[in-house]
Amino acid sequence: MSESTRPEADTAPEPDTRPEAGTAPEPGKDADSEGAAGDAAPDAEALLRADNIVAGYVPEVNILNGCDLRLAEGELVGIIGPNGAGKSTLLKSLFGLIPVREGAVRLRGEEITGLQAHTLVSKGIGYVPQNNNVFPRLTVEENLQMGLYLRPKKFGERMDVVGGLFPRLADRRKQRAGSMSGGERQMLAMGRALMMDPSVLLLDEPSAGLSPVLQDEVFIRCRQINKAGVSIVMVEQNARRCLQICHRGYVLDQGRNAYTGGGDDLLNDPKVIQLYLGTLAQTG
Repeated sequence: MSESTRPEADTAPEPDTRPEAGTAPEPGKDADSEGAAGDAAPDAEALLRADNIVAGYVPEVNILNGCDLRLAEGELVGIIGPNGAGKSTLLKSLFGLIPVREGAVRLRGEEITGLQAHTLVSKGIGYVPQNNNVFPRLTVEENLQMGLYLRPKKFGERMDVVGGLFPRLADRRKQRAGSMSGGERQMLAMGRALMMDPSVLLLDEPSAGLSPVLQDEVFIRCRQINKAGVSIVMVEQNARRCLQICHRGYVLDQGRNAYTGGGDDLLNDPKVIQLYLGTLAQTG
């Protein structure tokens, strides 16, 4: 697929076709306001939740300073914010890649804080990092096999599913990943994470570095994956497009939740537009 080719047969979803998921705040309400949509996935319904997460890379230097997150079954949740806000750090803390100093992460009520990545994968969490997310010397098929190393006997079954979501991967299964375009490599990384049939998929800036056309395709695929039953937490610098497709969004700033709400509500919130969307539209 060349980066000038539009996705075949797919069209970008209209924002108003997104199903409702929880309650949304009135425009202008921040994360501390009563009735904010951060509570849209209550404890009884939360598939994945993070409470008061404090984390960082260097001892005594915190990047996250008390972040909360809720993901309900079937939701697509977007995380936006300025550079350095802690968005990618939050995903890494959810996936056990950096130490969580305070707070807890739970999956279906079970605490999973700090568990190793392979254990989290076996529990149904997939993670796609922003960079270095494929094995360039391996073929497409070999990359997908690496995604299923815990359950190799299910390769044929899962290959049919992932190939249905990403037909180009099925067509190019013998091609080396390093010879693929940026958009194709991103699809491969997402496909590999889906090989274990996760219930939760963590995506770190999936549209980063792609042309506008390929960014659209990535967002279309994210919607398709979500409609297929996978709950998604997505960090994105393309803030407007992210809010257009997500059920709920979180705006992070300086390692804290600044605003939470439904995607449309944040997209039209005057404060979010003034403080974040203008800047993020330029840097995203």
